Amino acid sequence: MITVAAYGTPSPTDNLRPMEITRRTPVADDVDIEILYCGVCHTDIHFAHNDWGYSAYPLVPGHEIVGRVTRVGDAVSRFQPGDLVAVGCLVDSCRTCPSCREGLEQYCDKGMVGTYNSPDYRHGNAMTYGGYSRRIVVNEQYVLRVPENLDPAAAAPLLCAGITTWSPLRHWKIGKGHTVGVIGLGGLGHLGVKFAHALGARVVMITTSPGKAADARKLGADDVLISTDPEAMNAQARQFDFLLNTIPVSHDLNPYLPLLKRDGTMVVVGALEPLSGQLQTGALVMQRLSLAGSIIGGIPETQEMLDFCGEHNILPEIEMIPMTGINEAFTRMQKNDVKYRFVIDMATLA
Repeated sequence: MITVAAYGTPSPTDNLRPMEITRRTPVADDVDIEILYCGVCHTDIHFAHNDWGYSAYPLVPGHEIVGRVTRVGDAVSRFQPGDLVAVGCLVDSCRTCPSCREGLEQYCDKGMVGTYNSPDYRHGNAMTYGGYSRRIVVNEQYVLRVPENLDPAAAAPLLCAGITTWSPLRHWKIGKGHTVGVIGLGGLGHLGVKFAHALGARVVMITTSPGKAADARKLGADDVLISTDPEAMNAQARQFDFLLNTIPVSHDLNPYLPLLKRDGTMVVVGALEPLSGQLQTGALVMQRLSLAGSIIGGIPETQEMLDFCGEHNILPEIEMIPMTGINEAFTRMQKNDVKYRFVIDMATLA
């Protein structure tokens, strides 16, 4: 086993603090990675605080990891020391079910092995620890290559926020000729705008905050729709082919459904808790609408997303923080006080 410096929490009521964790000794098909940067996801807060009721402690969050390969096992063929690589939300899966065979490991029938807070059933069921640490050991099949032209710090949030918005846009084949509404301008939404714009769609930012209009246009939105303005919403009825709903908290879906054209689709990617209000299915039935959900992406799709970002120079907007600033960052995120994603400089982890 390898002892590694990390930042984590011993309980749901404690702040994150320095701790030591153990990583497995690399085996033949493992890649040993020095972590350079780790993005901060709202999911990290939920797990740290046990909001979903299944956190295991001690817990080390972090699943938006960028680093350099330091060594590889004898059977590794895709990577070598010095490579700039990334690790996202999953580090293993059964590899044999239909989803895994199709490169959709996030939907593994046995359940994907999460980068943290997940039993690693291939290595004795030890709980996994995330990227708020100096090193990580990952099977080469779950390591991704980062284009060298991308700023490695800014690339980190692509491993969760990026793939979470990229995957549904690709699955529903969004491109030229489509009108896309991105609901919510946060860590997910701002990347949804950038991706939809780069894919050639007409993009409308849908927000409750008029003050976000200028930012939305800078990010690539063609127009901005204020969802609390009934007249504006009515004027946009049946104008959208696709709605990417990135709102991360409980909310009412009903006001957005009339925006969709016949056969349009709204995909929920942000909210992992019960929604407010009763779903009015009349809008779905009368216009043959689809309401769907999506979560991250598999390894092939995530690599496709990183390569697309390299080709089009797409990166999240980030604020860099030291490791000691993580508790303040959690507090600010809960107040929506970040544009648009925090990234930890892991060199600051003593």
